[in-house]
Amino acid sequence: MAKVNVKDLLNAGVHFGHLTRKWNPAMAPYIFMEKNGIHIIDLHKTAVKLDEASDALGKIAASGRKILFVATKKQAKDVVAKHAEEINMPYITERWPGGMLTNFVTIRKAVKKMNSIDRMKKDGTFETLSKKERLQVDRQRASLEKNLGSIADMTRLPSAVFIVDIVREHIAIAESQKLGIPIFAMVDTNTDPRQVDFPIPANDDASKSIDIILTTIADSIKEGLSTRKAEKEKAKEVKEDEGAETETTEA
Repeated sequence: MAKVNVKDLLNAGVHFGHLTRKWNPAMAPYIFMEKNGIHIIDLHKTAVKLDEASDALGKIAASGRKILFVATKKQAKDVVAKHAEEINMPYITERWPGGMLTNFVTIRKAVKKMNSIDRMKKDGTFETLSKKERLQVDRQRASLEKNLGSIADMTRLPSAVFIVDIVREHIAIAESQKLGIPIFAMVDTNTDPRQVDFPIPANDDASKSIDIILTTIADSIKEGLSTRKAEKEKAKEVKEDEGAETETTEA
């Protein structure tokens, strides 16, 4: 799986924490020192935790299960969307829909409604509506797309969630905990890493920091997906060979 270099983490500013007065004491094991009123994160521990998280996520991907990425803060939205799309994983970068996980059946109904509108436009039904009705349907479709577009293909609950800023995404944390879904997350010096199964101590306010962490995570997931693809192709070849042998024997 992909490994990260401490020097690269340093150059990306992953070590910068929050002001010391805003710290969470539970982050003490991951803090290296204090400088100019700011806590500095121990990047050697970040590297270890990032490798652990990457390996675990790579295995989840190799098993064919989905990982949901969550980041609604401005600095993280585009970065997370970019990496999640590259590896074909669902993501939430707009407001977290309440009950996204704990009331997944309702969320799926909303996605089906969005797909239903798309079918209306394809089969011509949409054109039979009045101008006012078409406008209402378009607005509804736009709203659904904004909030649910990135999870339209998620037919079942994810096997893991990856979160940027667990303070901001506390509802996602709570829902994941309630359902026992493993949580992977970047944890800054103002957070409680005990809320997370796989904490990665890192600056979650800078785009560069978020990008280098996500790049490493995405690379491991890509490797996991490649492994799965190779195994499926191998299994297919074995099955074809067995079929050929059976035909030969019968002949």
